[in-house]
Amino acid sequence: MVFRAGRIGRPGLLGTVARTAVVAGTARATANAVDRHAQRRAEESRPYAAQQAPPPPPQQYGRPDPYARPAPAPAAAESEDLVEKLHSLGELHASGVLSDDEFAAAKRQLLG
Repeated sequence: MVFRAGRIGRPGLLGTVARTAVVAGTARATANAVDRHAQRRAEESRPYAAQQAPPPPPQQYGRPDPYARPAPAPAAAESEDLVEKLHSLGELHASGVLSDDEFAAAKRQLLG
C-alpha cells in the first residue's frame, strides 16, 4: 500500500497562504505597472497641454483704457492682516497664554 503525504482536493493552510501571497504580489506588481504607465502618459501630455493653452492677451499700446478699474492695493490687505495678527497676539498675552517675553518676540517677528 502506497501512502501519499498531503491531501487530495482542497489545499491545506500553507497552500492557501502561498496562493494568497502570489495573488497579492501579482496584484501589487500590476498596480505599480499601471501607475508608472499613467505617470509616463501624464508627463508626455504636459508639453501638449502647454501648447493647447490659450495665448496670453495681446499687449495694448497707446492710451490706457479710461474705464478700467485700478487694481486694489495689496498693502492695504497686508496691513489689515498685520493688525489682525497683532490684535490676536494682544488677546493671547492678555489672557495669560503668552508671557511678556513671548509676546515681545512674536510682535518683533511680525513687525520685522
